[in-house]
Order: sequence, then C-alpha cells, then structure tokens
Amino acid sequence: MGMLTEFKTFAMKGNVMDLAVGVIIGGAFGKIVDSLVGDVVMPIVSAILGGKLDFSSFLVPLGKVPEGTAMTLDALKKAGVPVFAYGNFITVAINFILLAFIIFMMIKMMNRWKHEEPAAPAAPPPPPANEVLLAEIRDILKTRNA
Repeated sequence: MGMLTEFKTFAMKGNVMDLAVGVIIGGAFGKIVDSLVGDVVMPIVSAILGGKLDFSSFLVPLGKVPEGTAMTLDALKKAGVPVFAYGNFITVAINFILLAFIIFMMIKMMNRWKHEEPAAPAAPPPPPANEVLLAEIRDILKTRNA
C-alpha cells in the first residue's frame, strides 16, 4: 500500500501535472504548426518562387527503382526503395523554425503581461532609540538657548 501512496503523491505533484498538460498542448500545437506550414507558408513560398513548390518531391532514390514506379516519396517507399528524402527534412526544419519562433513570441507576450510595476521602495527603518533620545535632548537644548 505504501508504494501506491508514493506513486499517487508523485503523480499529483504540480511538476508532473504541468508536464502532462504541456505535452498534450504541445501535440495539438504541433498539428497547428504543421497546418500553418503546409497550408499557409508553403503555398506562399511556392507562389513567390513562381510555381508549385513541394519540398516533399525533393528526393534522391538510393536504390534501383522498379519500372512503372512513380517518383514520389510514398510510391518509392511502398516499392521498398531506400530514399534520401531531403525535402521532408526541409519541411521539418521549417516547421521547427516556425514553432520555435511562435513559442518565442508567445513567451515574450506572456512576459509582457506578467510584467508588474516595481514595488514602492520600503520605508527606511526607524532610527535606533538612542539616536531618538539624543535628537530630543538636542531639540530641548536649542529651545533653552534660544
């Protein structure tokens, strides 16, 4: 029974729960970034470069391609041909760069929201009792001499 209690304590710690939430949100966020790259960025890049640009078609077959096999990544993989698919790497690298930039911007925005005004400086501590007494004596002497 002790191990079960320890596990429950471990699993319910804030760090573990935060990590679980982060992984789940990260997975969903990854799909959003994939769509952003595939459906928004890449078509714009294709239009700028003057035609249909699909990085997944950038590949080099590393083996003999059977006759009649299309020169697409899926067709070559199905045919069992080893493929150097550098186009997929380019797409993944772009995904990473975009994801890192978006996360950077989100953290920057959150830090701006969290930025609080600095607290007012604390009042100076009161002077020690002997200084207060000496100041009172000084003030009394000033009034008597005046």
